[in-house]
Amino acid sequence: MDFNDLQSAWNNDKTHVTLPTQLDKINSANTPLDKIKHNLKKEFLYQIQSIIFIGFSPLILNFPSNGIKVFFLLYALFVAVSAYYLIKLYRFYISLGKTTLSTKDSLYETYYEIRLNMELYKTFGFALVPFLILFLFGIFYWHWPDFFNKGFNSTPFLAITFAIVVFSILYMGFALEWWVKHFYGKYAQEMRKVIDSLKEE
Repeated sequence: MDFNDLQSAWNNDKTHVTLPTQLDKINSANTPLDKIKHNLKKEFLYQIQSIIFIGFSPLILNFPSNGIKVFFLLYALFVAVSAYYLIKLYRFYISLGKTTLSTKDSLYETYYEIRLNMELYKTFGFALVPFLILFLFGIFYWHWPDFFNKGFNSTPFLAITFAIVVFSILYMGFALEWWVKHFYGKYAQEMRKVIDSLKEE
């Protein structure tokens, strides 16, 4: 075989280089992860702003002077509960920043960490329900005291108590489900689809 035959054979040789499909799929999960990190960062800032804003509510809603001390006592407890959960969310955000989805195991681990923190977020929301109930009670008491003048066993008081408790639980439940699903759940679902597609191979 002379040089021309070798060159012809070389030109006719077709080598196909393909990337591993698993690596492509794992890398595709980085986009929803980036969106979750972006939403977590915004969430953290919004929560801090909300806590500060709530601290000014006695001025905004014109609380009476005898109610301000009670409000700030409950507000201090509210801030303590919020700080506990926000520190956990912040640590989770920092850990996501160090995450690299380079293997199937890291993708699994990150997905389940996200699911776990979604449930933690819901727990945080429900931990705030008693504060919402007491806040609404305070507003009713200071703005419509006639409902409470007949005693705690009166029909108006029991009706208001029932309405406030039911409203607070239902409102927080629906709001949390929508919020978590909209800002985190749909992106976690995209990651789940990647995981399921890896199982099929």
